Order: sequence, then structure tokens, then C-alpha cells
Amino acid sequence: MRDKTQTNSAAPGDRLIRAGAVVFLIGTVATLVTVMPLFLGTTPFPTYMFGLSMFMGVGFAIAAAGVLRSIAAARRQAREASR
Repeated sequence: MRDKTQTNSAAPGDRLIRAGAVVFLIGTVATLVTVMPLFLGTTPFPTYMFGLSMFMGVGFAIAAAGVLRSIAAARRQAREASR
């Protein structure tokens, strides 16, 4: 049934994966900014900046949820096609 699927159609988990990637990138930038004073020998950032670094893990979890949702939808679609 792949011939009926359009190439620009979004699968059920695609938005979660994209959102997770964006949140992960924000966390990556926050981590780099937080760690740079340690290498440059300047004054460290406030503690809340380390909290922003947690966005890496949050983004990874969101993207993983999107992948699992996409897998579940593909399984459902395959199950319906085999009937």
C-alpha cells in the first residue's frame, strides 16, 4: 500500500521527532555555553543555565516517543493491510 502514500505526508510521530530534535539542539547549545567558561577560565554561569542543559535529555525523550508512535502506527497499518 506504499504507492498510495504521498511523499510529503506526515506520519503520526513526525512532529514529535522534529520537536524533539529542536529541543535537543537547544539543550546542546545551552550545554556548550555552560561549559565554555570552564575552558576559558572565566566566571561560571548561574545554576539555572545547567538546568537548560537538561533540554538535551528532554529532547531525546520527545524524539524517542515520536519514533515509538511511528512504529506503532506502522504496525497498525501493516496489521490492517494483512486482513
